[in-house]
Formats: sequence, structure tokens, C-alpha cells
Amino acid sequence: MNFGAVPEDPTARDPTARDPTGPSRVAGLVLAAGAGRRYGGPKALVRLGGRLLVERAVQLARDGGCAPVVAVLGAAAPIVRSRAELGDALTVENPDWPSGMGSSLRSGLAALGDTDAVAAVVLLVDMPGITAEAVRRLVALAEPDRLAMAGYGNRRGHPVLLGRAHWTGVSESAVGDVGARPYLRRHAARLRVVPCDDVADDADLDTPPATVS
Repeated sequence: MNFGAVPEDPTARDPTARDPTGPSRVAGLVLAAGAGRRYGGPKALVRLGGRLLVERAVQLARDGGCAPVVAVLGAAAPIVRSRAELGDALTVENPDWPSGMGSSLRSGLAALGDTDAVAAVVLLVDMPGITAEAVRRLVALAEPDRLAMAGYGNRRGHPVLLGRAHWTGVSESAVGDVGARPYLRRHAARLRVVPCDDVADDADLDTPPATVS
């Protein structure tokens, strides 16, 4: 997708964002481990609008009301850690990242196991069109037994909300380059689809708009 001129940063801080210190804490889980082979380098290190994509995704989770925020790294993890300003986000390195996104999702959910989060909102690092408002819409539904994902017309996409009661099942089914989708398909009857096409775009960044840092 050609983004052309960079729009106003959708991860800009919003004072109306949900208070993450409230009774129902929702974690943010940013998957940023891929090597971006077809892209030409790890997308976590791509600069867009003056910021690394991994920085934008982490801030997006915060501004959408998520805490804690976990970023799962893999390819070029030491470089990402040294260059990215991620604040208090927890970084987790997935040694099995070449196996696909499934292992990163498992790593991230495992890292959240000791937290008091009732649910996790999953974000992919290469979707700069996602906005804090889209995240907030998912966060607002958070419950331990909730499954929800953003809707874009007739298509479903990110962000995805995984209630804590589903983390084990999601981890067991997340293999290869597949994340939570097999689990969500099996539980389609209880899946809540939240319209987000009026505030966000979940197209992945598959054409370099800038150089890799």
C-alpha cells in the first residue's frame, strides 16, 4: 500500500485514553519479531514519520489504554533494543522467530502470564494505519472470557482482543506463521467484531516508504 505523505501520527498521545491503572487492566502485545525478508529488513526498524514502527506500535498500545505493554522481538533484536525508545515497555526476545508469528504470540502471552491483565490487545508492528481509537474500542470490551477483533467492512483484522481465559488455547493453536486465527475460527460464535474502518486501516506495510535504519 502506498501511504504517500505521512498523515498526522495516529499514535499521538490522547488525554482521553483509558486509565490503565483502573480495575480491569488490559495488556498491549506488539509482535515485532519478523525479518521482513520481502520488505528488505526488519519492519521494527523502519522509520515512518520520524519514528521507528516498533516505537509507534508500542506508543499506540499505551495511548489506546493498554498497560503493561510487551514487545516481542526476534530478528535484529539487539539492534532494535539499542535504537528504539520504548520507555517502560517490556521487551521479550523470541529465539524461535524464524518459525513464524505463532511462536511470537506464544512468547508474548507467556510473558504476560505473571501480570494481572484480564486481556491482551494484539498489534502487529507493520500496520501504521491502526489508531489509538481502534485500540480503545477493543479495550472497552475487555473481560477474561472475551474474544474480539476489529472489523473493516466485510473483513476482520487487527487489533485483536484475547481474554485471559483464552491465552492457553490460543498458545496451543498458534503454530508456524499463524497467530490466533485458528482459535478464533473455532470460537466464531462467541467472537465480537468491532467496526473500526471509520477510524483505522490495518493494511500492512509491504512496500518500503522509507529506508531501514
